[in-house]
Amino acid sequence: MTETTKTGNKNWRPATTLVHGGTMRSPFGETSEAMYLTQGFVYDNAEAAEARFNGEDPGFVYSRYANPTVSMFEDRIKALEGAEAARGTASGMAAVNLALMASVKAGDHVIAAKALFGSCRYICETLLPRFGVESTLVDGTDIQQWKAAVRPNTRALFLESPTNPTLEVIDIPAVADIAKTAGARLIVDNVFATPLYQSPLQLGADVVVYSATKHIDGQGRCLGGVVLSDEEWITEEVMPFVKHTGPHMSPFNAWVLMKGLETLPIRVARQTDTAGRIADFLAGRSKVSRLIYPGRDDHPQAELARRQMRAGSTMVALEIEGGKEAAFRFTNALEIIRISNNLGDAKSLITHPATTTHQSIGEEARAELGITDGILRLSVGLEDPEDLLEDVEKALSAV
Repeated sequence: MTETTKTGNKNWRPATTLVHGGTMRSPFGETSEAMYLTQGFVYDNAEAAEARFNGEDPGFVYSRYANPTVSMFEDRIKALEGAEAARGTASGMAAVNLALMASVKAGDHVIAAKALFGSCRYICETLLPRFGVESTLVDGTDIQQWKAAVRPNTRALFLESPTNPTLEVIDIPAVADIAKTAGARLIVDNVFATPLYQSPLQLGADVVVYSATKHIDGQGRCLGGVVLSDEEWITEEVMPFVKHTGPHMSPFNAWVLMKGLETLPIRVARQTDTAGRIADFLAGRSKVSRLIYPGRDDHPQAELARRQMRAGSTMVALEIEGGKEAAFRFTNALEIIRISNNLGDAKSLITHPATTTHQSIGEEARAELGITDGILRLSVGLEDPEDLLEDVEKALSAV
């Protein structure tokens, strides 16, 4: 039972890759991928164990290092992303932390866009400096600020695009050029765009990270993350970090996330279409003072969004006139759309960033990023579009 067969074809289109890519079948010939819920592996003899540990015999050693089910998930997502290698992690934040920590050492410098998820800002502003790594936050949409922030010891640039929660779009190729000139790695959090609608590696990025908890699972079941990059960096920098610090993805979660990948194109296409309809419905409404959607021509970086994204994504940001009180009235009046800080789910979810996801960065930082007390982040799900539109209209009347 040690032999497996593996399927994969680099010429497959995305939807096919997400169903079949990286599948390993045991001699039983199972249809659904096997779930290898094991911590370790056994060897026929002591010599075989020695060969496995010193790298002479390829295979699995310990599930903290690698696991067959996790490897299938990694192979499938890297085929979709067009990456040479990938490592699954226990959560999206584990992926962000891994990508940054594997890129720097004491005495190095990191540049990051200010518009980041609160925990990502914590890593850049608080955690990295504890270990002797300086960080500079810049306006991600201002390329001159990126250039001005570069130092001789700059080793990593980090951004998310579209940003959380105001959906700014950052010029990835332009920032990638700055990183390459500086001899640094560009790390892109691509979770809002999904791998279907934006390909950072093709745009010049060196590393892509995802919270697989979001669209990849897409059904609120488990946590997961993934780091994708070139084979050399993953092998020499990321693998030792994973091996010795333990942020590895669990086999069960990897199996669940593979099931999510199989339906990712269908789900995201439907969610994006509905998100566009809701954005169009909200635009110009008297109680909505600001509407942000990357798929609309009135988006602040509409031309850039059209150039580097294939669609507008599943997320809509809206600002309700009247601040926090009005925003709370709107959310509390929703019946179908539920209040939650997650996103990318089959269920439509809404959150008030100033009091949830971005509460920890402080009032001054929120004001700088345009995260007002009236801003809401809407993640559009798979419900009937007409029901969602009626739900939103009813909630607006409550405002």
